[in-house]
Amino acid sequence: MARQIDLTKLRNIGIIAHIDAGKTTTSERVLFYTGRTHKIGEVDSGTATMDWMVQEQERGITITAACTTAFWKTFRLNLIDTPGHVDFTVEVERSLKVLDGAVVVFCSVGGVEPQSETVWRQADRYNVPRIAYINKMDRTGCNFFDTLEQMYSKLAAHAAAIQIPFGKEDSFNGMVDLIENKLYSYKADPVKGYDILDVPPEMQADAAKYRNILIEKVAEVDDEIMEKYVHNLPLSVEEIKSAIRRATVTNKFVPVLCGTSFRNKGIQPLLDAVCDYLPSPLDLPPIKGTDPDTGEFEEIVASDDAPFCALCFKVAVDPYVGRINYLRVYSGKIKQGDYIFNATKRVRERITKLVRMHANRQEIIDEIMTGDIAVAVGIKETKTGDTLCVESNQILLEAIRFPEPVIQQAIEPKTKNDQEKLGMALHKLAEEDPSFRVHYNQETGQTIIAGMGQLHLDIIIDRIVREFSVEAQVGQPQVAYRETITKKVVVTGKFIQQSGGRGQYGHVVLEMEPQETPGTGVTFEDKIKSGAIPQEFIPSVKKGIMETAKSGVLAGYPVTDVKVLLIDGSYHDVDSSEMSFKMAASIGFNEGMRKASPRLLEPIMDMEVVCPEEFMGTVIGDLNSRRAKIVALASKANIRTIRANVPLSEIFNYATALRSLTQGRASYTMEPSFYSEVPSHIAERIVSGFSLTAKGS
Repeated sequence: MARQIDLTKLRNIGIIAHIDAGKTTTSERVLFYTGRTHKIGEVDSGTATMDWMVQEQERGITITAACTTAFWKTFRLNLIDTPGHVDFTVEVERSLKVLDGAVVVFCSVGGVEPQSETVWRQADRYNVPRIAYINKMDRTGCNFFDTLEQMYSKLAAHAAAIQIPFGKEDSFNGMVDLIENKLYSYKADPVKGYDILDVPPEMQADAAKYRNILIEKVAEVDDEIMEKYVHNLPLSVEEIKSAIRRATVTNKFVPVLCGTSFRNKGIQPLLDAVCDYLPSPLDLPPIKGTDPDTGEFEEIVASDDAPFCALCFKVAVDPYVGRINYLRVYSGKIKQGDYIFNATKRVRERITKLVRMHANRQEIIDEIMTGDIAVAVGIKETKTGDTLCVESNQILLEAIRFPEPVIQQAIEPKTKNDQEKLGMALHKLAEEDPSFRVHYNQETGQTIIAGMGQLHLDIIIDRIVREFSVEAQVGQPQVAYRETITKKVVVTGKFIQQSGGRGQYGHVVLEMEPQETPGTGVTFEDKIKSGAIPQEFIPSVKKGIMETAKSGVLAGYPVTDVKVLLIDGSYHDVDSSEMSFKMAASIGFNEGMRKASPRLLEPIMDMEVVCPEEFMGTVIGDLNSRRAKIVALASKANIRTIRANVPLSEIFNYATALRSLTQGRASYTMEPSFYSEVPSHIAERIVSGFSLTAKGS
């Protein structure tokens, strides 16, 4: 089948932002103006196309990243609308992994908010080119230039406006295009579009000032423009646009636009900017992968004629067709019914059906090609982060990093009949969402679910009840503590058993020390040079350590940030086995944890509280009582912003407390930031509580 759209005309983009900045509202307008939908859906009324889940429609928030395809002029856009709430940051993470570009939406009233910084850092990590869209220019208190300044100060963004607003708040009626030096003035009914006029006299001085800033900023990162700029030579519209495209594609520059999506102003110029400045799959450097046999790096060429290679970035369960896998194709093409190879799991898979998604609706297609984002049905073994390729040309792409859960709850079925159904539901949900974890606590005999926040777990429990028809009881939320060590130790682990015939013999010497970089987790290295332990037993030693690290010695919490080196050991020709070395490693690891001054760690949240000035003292006093560390204070008019690092254990149900302290006039946002050592008096209480629970069970 011939390619319908040239690769240079393809844009794989995501819309990312802080919660309530207007991502889904912007997505709905994109669908309307591109002709993908014929009626504008609204988030507040629960009619948004991209917010298709019942929970999204009820709460007015985006929970899961939704994909769609739309056409603008001669371009095809594969669009992913991502959640803004920090509890669902995993959806942003896996979307950015496979996208070529992003539109970062900012609220012109709130400016650069905490989650704006988070998604910006995520885009930095994946080196995703982006354009910025300052939304809600019709809102009271909006300030385009203040938001632009915050992009410089908070994000260190090399950005400049390519538009400035024409009017603000109720009188916002369009924007001045600084490149073409024209005014886009919206009609009385904005749905009908805008008129392109000359810049009015009262705007000419501002337009000249910000156009000069734009050219300066572009000249800093583009030699062609710098040459003309320093010699004061005239620049054509085409030259400026080409330079902005070059700088944006290489992630050296961020063009900034403005508008109000809710009032239908600014969407068409935003779509033009996406097509003009964000990259096609051909504009980006080749994706690197590794040969699974040799470990050598290989480059993947974005071409339909190259061998097929794709990344599964999301798994979902469809009520009608079952398990579906979202794929981003980096090279080659594949048809319905073809066999492909999972290089991560080393298994063959058969694709029974290929579909293109429009939120939760499916359009069957015959073939997927380079650059496509589509869904495969019928794949059984493939999970999020797995690489799919052809068996004759195997390659492994870098897997996706997922954050660790910070909150957990016990869950159990209400009736015995629900037991099996609950297990199946939890398994399917954990497959869909890699930031949701399920484990069984042997000490207490409870099934524990863990996630990124209270809202995350609330949504999971709601889905268990509605989608899987399972009645479940849940316990109080608990903090997901971690355990670590504070000093270097060398320990011996021995497992020796003699009983009638063949016995068991395993002997390892481990060196354990704290990791230099927090958040690294538990790592294992084989440092044996002399062959003291046969090579076939080394994986069993690693397995014993990793399994034992799931439950620490203080209070049974998972172990983190420990570096384990296998430095010596011995074996018996007859009695040694994989099991004996796994047990020896487990014994040695537990012994090392006890000797290395173990400590409890707790998740610390980065919190921002916005409150009226008269309540600032009360809020700070309350935060101090919750062991908060105040990081920064800021003010805007009579509103105060307090940035603090607070232990998660201290802020359960904080929304209720904050409302009562401020007569309901304050709000807050928070996100996981880092793990820190629990103060000794609190750690003692946690450890003694665990001991009592363990004895009671």
